[in-house]
Amino acid sequence: MKIDKDSDLNQAIDFTLIPEEPGSYQFRNEQGRIIYVGKASSLRSRVRSYFQDERSLSPKTAQLMREAVSLEWVQVSNDSEAVLLEYSLIKHNRPKFNIALRDDKSYPYLSLSMQDRWPRPLITRGAHRKGTKYFGPYTSAGAIRETLELLLKTFPIRSCNDTKFRRHEKLQKPCLLYHIHKCSGPCIDAISRDDYYELVGGMIQFLQGRNKAVIDDLVTKMERAASELDFEKAAEIRDSIQAAQQVVSKQDIAGDRLIDCDICGFYQNEIEGRVEIFHVRNGFVIGRWGFVLEIQADAPLDELMATTLNVLYEKSVYEVPKEIILPELPREVEMYKAMFSKSRGSLVSIRRAARGYRKRLLDMATLNAKKELERSVLEHTRNHKSRTLALEGLRSALEMKEAPYRIECYDMSHIQGTDYVGSMVVMVDGLPDKKEYRHFRVRSVLGNDDYGAMREVLMRRLGYLVDSDRERSSESFAKVPNLIVVDGGKGQLNVAVDVVKELGLAGTVTLCSLAKRNEEVFVPHSESPLALDRISGSIYLLQSIRDEAHRFAITYHRSLRGKRMVTSLLDGIDGLGDKRKERLLKEVGGVKGLRSMTISELKEISWLSDKIAENLFRKLHPESVMGEVEV
Repeated sequence: MKIDKDSDLNQAIDFTLIPEEPGSYQFRNEQGRIIYVGKASSLRSRVRSYFQDERSLSPKTAQLMREAVSLEWVQVSNDSEAVLLEYSLIKHNRPKFNIALRDDKSYPYLSLSMQDRWPRPLITRGAHRKGTKYFGPYTSAGAIRETLELLLKTFPIRSCNDTKFRRHEKLQKPCLLYHIHKCSGPCIDAISRDDYYELVGGMIQFLQGRNKAVIDDLVTKMERAASELDFEKAAEIRDSIQAAQQVVSKQDIAGDRLIDCDICGFYQNEIEGRVEIFHVRNGFVIGRWGFVLEIQADAPLDELMATTLNVLYEKSVYEVPKEIILPELPREVEMYKAMFSKSRGSLVSIRRAARGYRKRLLDMATLNAKKELERSVLEHTRNHKSRTLALEGLRSALEMKEAPYRIECYDMSHIQGTDYVGSMVVMVDGLPDKKEYRHFRVRSVLGNDDYGAMREVLMRRLGYLVDSDRERSSESFAKVPNLIVVDGGKGQLNVAVDVVKELGLAGTVTLCSLAKRNEEVFVPHSESPLALDRISGSIYLLQSIRDEAHRFAITYHRSLRGKRMVTSLLDGIDGLGDKRKERLLKEVGGVKGLRSMTISELKEISWLSDKIAENLFRKLHPESVMGEVEV
């Protein structure tokens, strides 16, 4: 719906067309880009509140209404869906007038692979996978290892990877962890599935903060073993109790054993705010994590807390607590209560803390937010200054009008002309922008021809800049680089010069190359390398992007080569089709696992005939006689 800015405020839009039901609304600017996303229990009432005299609006809202030219909305069935839809649209579109979320670090989690037949603990970062239980986040991977080391004494579940597990399962010999009582030996059937899952359940219960119940249960088992005169078992359980108590002693205690809540501390400066969330279960702080919100100077605290609740709902790996404590309540607090209560299955309170333990915890979380924000600002300032010096040094040395904002670097990788690949890595304002990285599989080159490969890759990438059909162009490739760096010497640079000239981009893009020998920087039409100022850090910036391009190319090349080698190794074996190859490699742990198997072990695979097993063994060990290797 278009907004008629020449009309009277009350006639700028027909409010009768807007539903009174819950939903999300979006304002767009003249270019059609979404510049603000909001949510409401009643779309009509909320949207009407924007169309007031400009003097009664906040500075941010007034500026929003000056730029907005159209309005859209999506009606949903309830308040919870409105909140989730708003959050999804903000993440996807990153509107100018919304508060932006920025994770400043990837926190590690302790996870349990519940999708496995025998679940195991792992240290993970990044996106969460379906079928896996997550606990944390923790401040460091070392903190997880220390916790896990103690927990495995109490709950000895397997911690080995699948390949090692299958190897010991075939050998029917346990590893060292079984002998030192840190694994219950599922690989040799030393424990039943029911008993194993009881251990897994105990670890889950412990990690969720219900440690008192776990320790009480262990004490009961120890006393029962002692009464039955099984003193060896009683001693083992005693050791487990001591290990569990050590883990408890490392957790922060909130002071009130009845507290079961998430505490959200917040601190802000002129441009960003830091949120620190403490997860408190049964009086213990069992996890904490934080994130940064990019804000405008006049952003109200209640709006910031609404964004915090959105993030908390999506990212928290613990069950929804009974309470959520905030420094300020958002305007739509009832919507959030309903959403969290539905997820928990019982009433969730969202409130401020005025006194007592909750207030002290909130103050502690706020202090942590302040310290973390000050640390990140100091670190960012220090890094920003060094990046600015490096970019300015490049501008001066390469005689550019402006410091290069977008730098692209290209590298080729191959082995004797096979599996030729190219890589493009991107730096924006001196920082790697990994979502802009691209791989190229070189098609036109036969044999060892770095120049031909470089030409193909640059033509494919830079061709997008002169493509008139912008609808077909990659959004990333439509961006013009200020500086292109090629890995190599004068030869590679001359290829880049020819491509840029052929495409009519001369004068638009600056070029240089970085040779590995003596780390020399060459520019077009000059026989001598440039003398870059090492103090400014310019040469180190070029080296870092060149090394990243090399790493990115090598990684891709290895993956292609590995796939080709595995495929060719198992080709030509009668009865071994593509599906069986894939299943075989998956079950035995790849080619390395296959090579380590004897002919007898191959014949034990139920879905392989003896004939196929023999053919496979001959292919893997052409130099061996079966009888000799089998021993």
